[in-house]
Amino acid sequence: MKISLNGEPHELAGPMTLTALLAQLNIDFRRVAVEHNLIVVKRANYDNTHIVDGDEIEIVNFVGGGSVNRDPLVIAGREFASRLIVGTGKYSSFQVMQRAHEAAGADMVTVAVRRVNISDRSRESLLDYIDTAKIALLPNTAGCYSADDAVRTARLGREAGLSNWVKLEVIGDERTLLPDNEQLIAATKILVKEGFVVLPYTTDDPVVCRKLEDAGAAAVMPLGAPIGSGLGIQNPNNIRIIREFSRVPMILDAGVGTASDATIAMELGADGVLMNTAIAEAQDPIAMATAMKLAVQAGRLAYQAGRMPKRMYASASSPLAGTLK
Repeated sequence: MKISLNGEPHELAGPMTLTALLAQLNIDFRRVAVEHNLIVVKRANYDNTHIVDGDEIEIVNFVGGGSVNRDPLVIAGREFASRLIVGTGKYSSFQVMQRAHEAAGADMVTVAVRRVNISDRSRESLLDYIDTAKIALLPNTAGCYSADDAVRTARLGREAGLSNWVKLEVIGDERTLLPDNEQLIAATKILVKEGFVVLPYTTDDPVVCRKLEDAGAAAVMPLGAPIGSGLGIQNPNNIRIIREFSRVPMILDAGVGTASDATIAMELGADGVLMNTAIAEAQDPIAMATAMKLAVQAGRLAYQAGRMPKRMYASASSPLAGTLK
C-alpha cells in the first residue's frame, strides 16, 4: 500500500490506523500534529483514523527558528492567538475593563446586545474602550428565555454591525441561569441557516453537545458550573467526554472562579476558556486577568505534554541500583 508521507512516497504493509502508523515510525503522538488528507486530526481521533492506499499524511513537530511556536485557537476557520475569551460586564469602570482585557491578552470579547439609552446619549459607549482592529467582538444573547428572543437578538446584533458571530444563550431558569437546551438547539438551527457562526452556551451534557454540533454549531461551550458562581468545574468527567467526542472546538464557559479552574479546564482538553465574573469581581481584576492568561497557557501546555500515569502506590524517582544497605 502506497501513501504520501510528508511529501514523499511511503509504503505500508496494509491499511492501519494513525496510531499504528505513529507507533511504527516510533513517533510520540503527544509531540506532533498530524494532517490526514489535508484535514488536521485531533489526538482523540487517532485510533479512529484509518489510513488507506493513496492517502496523504503530514506529520509536524516544533523546532527552533525565527518565530515563536504558534498554537492558535481555530473556530470556523478563523485563528485566535489567545485561548482565553473574556467578557465586558460587571467591571467597576470601562477603564478597568480595558486594562483587564490588555492583561488577559484576549483577542475576542463578549458583548451584550442591549437597547440604546435614548434619554442620555452622552453616556460613554463600551465600544470606545475596545480596539476592534485587534479584538473580535462576540455578541451574546444573554437574558433571552426563548429561541425566538435569542434569534431576534442575534439578528439585531448583526444588523448593528457587531458581528455575524454569536454566543448563543437561551436561559431556562431565572434563578440558576441554566440553559434551555431544547430551545438552544432550535435557535442554533435557525441561525446557522442564516449564516451565523454559532457558539452555544450549554450544559455539560455530551449528548446535547453532539446535537448542537449536528445542528451546525461552530463550537460547543459547556458550563463548568452555573454562571457567575465561581464554583469551578463540577463534573470534570463530562468535560473530558465532550472533548473526546467533539468534532468542533470545546470552550469551557461559566463557573471559573480562579486561575486553577482555568488550568484544570485546559488540562481536561478544553480548546479555550470563556470567563467574565472571575476577573471583573476579583479584588484586583488586572492581576487576576494576568493570572488567567498564564493559567490557560500552562493548562494547554500540560495537556499537550501528556501527564504521567496515576499510580496507587509510590514509585521512587531515584534509581534503586547502588543504594547502600
